[in-house]
Amino acid sequence: MRAKITYAVTAAVLVVYFVLVGTRGVMLIETGTVLTVTFGVAVLVLPVIGLWFLWKNTQFVRKANQLAAELDAEGGLPVDELKRTPSGRIDRDSADEVFALRKAETEDAPDDWRSWFRLAIAYHDARDTPRARKAMQRAIALREGRPPVEA
Repeated sequence: MRAKITYAVTAAVLVVYFVLVGTRGVMLIETGTVLTVTFGVAVLVLPVIGLWFLWKNTQFVRKANQLAAELDAEGGLPVDELKRTPSGRIDRDSADEVFALRKAETEDAPDDWRSWFRLAIAYHDARDTPRARKAMQRAIALREGRPPVEA
C-alpha cells in the first residue's frame, strides 16, 4: 500500500509540474516573437513527453499488478525463500540460486507468462532492474496473447 501511495503522490507532483511547465510554454508562445514562440513550442514538448512516459509507466504497473493478482489467486506466486543479511538486504548468493531456478523454469516453458513473471521477480531480487522490466513486459505480452517484443 505504501508503494501505491508513493507512486500516486509522485504522479500527482509530476502532473502539477507538467501543467506549470505547459503554462510557461503557452505564455512564451503568446509573446509572439520568433524566439519566444520557438522556445514556447520546445517547452511544450517536455510535458507531452513526460505525460506519455507517466501514462505508459502507469499502464505497465497496472498490468503487472493484475498478473500478480491472477498468479496469487492460482497460488503460483513465488515464495520468498531468499536469505537475508543481518541488515535485511537480500543475500546475493541466495538471489543468484533462485535466479538460476527461475531461468531454468522459463527455458523449459518459454511461452508461459507465469514463468516469465517469476523470472522478472528473480531479476528484481538480483538487482537487475532493466532485465526485470523486460521479463515483466514479456509476461504481460504473453498473457495478453500478443507476440513478445524482442529486445
